[in-house]
This record gives sequence, C-alpha cells and structure tokens, in this order.
Amino acid sequence: MEKNEERKINYYIYGLKKGLPIALAYLAVSFAFGVMTRTRGISPLTATIMSFISLSSAGQFAGSKLIMITASYLEIFITVLFINIRYALMSISLSQKVDESIPRWKRFLMSFGITDEIYAIAISEKKEVNLKYMLGITTLPVIGWTLGTLIGSLGSAIFPDNLLVAMNIALYAMFIAIITPDAKRSIKIALVIMVAVIISVLFYYVPYIKEIGFGFKIIISTFGACIFGALVFPKKEDTE
Repeated sequence: MEKNEERKINYYIYGLKKGLPIALAYLAVSFAFGVMTRTRGISPLTATIMSFISLSSAGQFAGSKLIMITASYLEIFITVLFINIRYALMSISLSQKVDESIPRWKRFLMSFGITDEIYAIAISEKKEVNLKYMLGITTLPVIGWTLGTLIGSLGSAIFPDNLLVAMNIALYAMFIAIITPDAKRSIKIALVIMVAVIISVLFYYVPYIKEIGFGFKIIISTFGACIFGALVFPKKEDTE
C-alpha cells in the first residue's frame, strides 16, 4: 500500500513546494547583491549570469568585491574556493540519501543547486531523495536568486543613494542573523566566531599586515578560527 502511495507522489511538485519559501528569501538577498554589483561597476548581464551559474551568496559577494579591487585570479580562486567548499561537504552528506542506482550525470544535476537552505530541507527528508525532487526544490530558488539579482542591478539606477547604502549591508545582517542563534546556544561557537572577528580586526588596524589582499584576509581568518576550534574544542571520539 505504501509503495503505491509513493508512486502517486509527483516528486517535482513536492520539491517545488519545499523550495518556495527559500526562493522568496533568496529574492530579497539577491536583490541586495544586484544593487551592490551595479555600484561596483559590474553590468546587469554579468551579475545575472554570475547568480545563475553560481548560486552562492557569500562567494558571490566576496568574489565581486575582489573583482572590483582588481585582485589577482589566484586570490579570487582561492577565496571563493574556501568560501564555497562547504557545498562539497554537503553534497557528500546528501549523497547518503541518494539511491546507488542513480547514474553520475544525474548526481551532478542534483548537486548543482545545493545551498545551505536547500541542503537543510533535503537532508531532513525521511525518504531517499531523487532527481525529480532535487530539481523541484532547486527550481524556484535558482529563479528567485537570479531574478532578484537582475531586478536589483537594473533598479539601482532609480533608487535613492540612501537605499543603496542600506542594501550594501544586507548580507552582513543576514550572516549575523544566521550565527547569532548558534552563538547563543553554544559558548564554543561563540568563541570561534570571536576569534575570527579578532583576526579580522587585526587585519584592519595593524600596520603591514593590513596591506594583505582582501581575499587572503578571509582565508587566514577562516583558517585561524578553524584551527582554534579544533585545538581548543576537539571532537571526542565515542568509546565503547
């Protein structure tokens, strides 16, 4: 009986419904990204293509800033790689819920739209995920992220300057909203975040090292905070 009910499920439509709230949130954040790219001299077409093929908020914000300050290709590559490498870990984790019979090319399609929010929804599914479900859950978020970028970039020409300045801090506000709940629940997470903040502040004020490129500052701050967390709060192995 359960198998018959499963066959009646339209997994694509089911995924669309799951992805709708994510798409609405992405529309707002990508709007801010579109505004920011236009103020940094990136054309609407370039920004829209970037959003469509990348779908990475932090990576895109950092990458666009590096482009603006004419950073080297190596610096851009390493910075975006380290910011986005978490998606590879998410894909590995989510692959445990994918049927082994699914061919590799379908797995590549499934992994294209994996983001923090999409991963959180997909990994919480009690059943195995398939291609139709993943295409469904990523369709609207991809459209929302791309469309928001286009609207923000094109509309920036008519928005008042005060609004443009305010939109430039939208990503920072989003990240604060993401890390604050976890920091409140765990003193360990709060301390790791504090270490990253301290390193970033040192890069801003201390002579000589503040001349280091923006991308490498992100990399060093990330590594420093991770090393601190690993050394001070090592994960204890389960013992029988």
